Amino acid sequence: MESRETLHDSSQSQTDTSQAAKTDLSEPAGSSMQAGPPASPGESINPFAPDDGRYVTLEEYWSRWYENPYRDIDVSYEWNNGRLEAKPSHNAPQLDLCNWFLQLLRRYISTFPIAKLINLETGFVLTIEDPAEPSGQRKAVSKPDIGVILTSNPVPWGGVDRRHFDGVCDLVVEAISDSTPAEVLRDTEEKRRDYALAGVKEYFILDPSGEHMRFYRLIAGGSYEEIQPDAVGIVGSEVLPGLQFRLEDMQRQPDLEKLALDDVYSGYVLPGYQIAVKRAEAATQRADVEAAARQAAEHRLAMIVQRAEKEAAARREAEERLRKMKAEPARLRRQSS
Repeated sequence: MESRETLHDSSQSQTDTSQAAKTDLSEPAGSSMQAGPPASPGESINPFAPDDGRYVTLEEYWSRWYENPYRDIDVSYEWNNGRLEAKPSHNAPQLDLCNWFLQLLRRYISTFPIAKLINLETGFVLTIEDPAEPSGQRKAVSKPDIGVILTSNPVPWGGVDRRHFDGVCDLVVEAISDSTPAEVLRDTEEKRRDYALAGVKEYFILDPSGEHMRFYRLIAGGSYEEIQPDAVGIVGSEVLPGLQFRLEDMQRQPDLEKLALDDVYSGYVLPGYQIAVKRAEAATQRADVEAAARQAAEHRLAMIVQRAEKEAAARREAEERLRKMKAEPARLRRQSS
């Protein structure tokens, strides 16, 4: 997503068009209510999220801004203490990495059904301790790239009538949004602080460049400590016991069939495939053993035949010598007579 400043500069030559677009698109379909103060004259406007920064109540957010707020713009808003925040778009490498990691989580949950996933457009509610607020708390609604909700979570998830999660995800994964420094700060600092204060047990930041790739675990006091990879670069989760992954695989992103045969992933990725491969290998080994045994039997048979042929030839030779020996006296008598 382009920076707001860049978008503002590029739109100045089309002021009338931009203002008309804002008038047409800044209100959700089917609504005529003014949801908050308009942008100030000096404030830049993002035409892809024209109401980014607008103040609305939580009730208004759920009813008007949570899902598909515009007819003609594809944008998703999160809500932070009354303020709409547009969820930034990802580039192709960021999406590829996020989808690859999502496959790992799906394989894990398929093998160990101890959790459910939410992602992309599903929000969950954060209640954050904040002394600056009169109530001592503030609320936010986050739409994580991936959220993990354990079946042991005190708030149930999965009802057909629920379009957001009222509880706190146990693990959150965000693919870094790095079009602007503000987007990087939002993922690496602001969300990291808020997720910790709200009680998200683990927070993973995915970054295909590796610069901002971080993995955090909640500790006492409501703060995160970084999960360090082991000596061979493997990171593990406590929220999902047995979930582990190799840092260098974040770059290579091997397919599931390769991961299933890798000791790091074999505990949860495609166990049925592993069994099939092992059976095929065992069948191949049996076939190889049987083929070797057949070749050995054929060799023994050939040796027996060869020996029998030699013995037959030697017998014929001996019989010929005996015949000649028996014929020799008669030949000698004929010569002497």
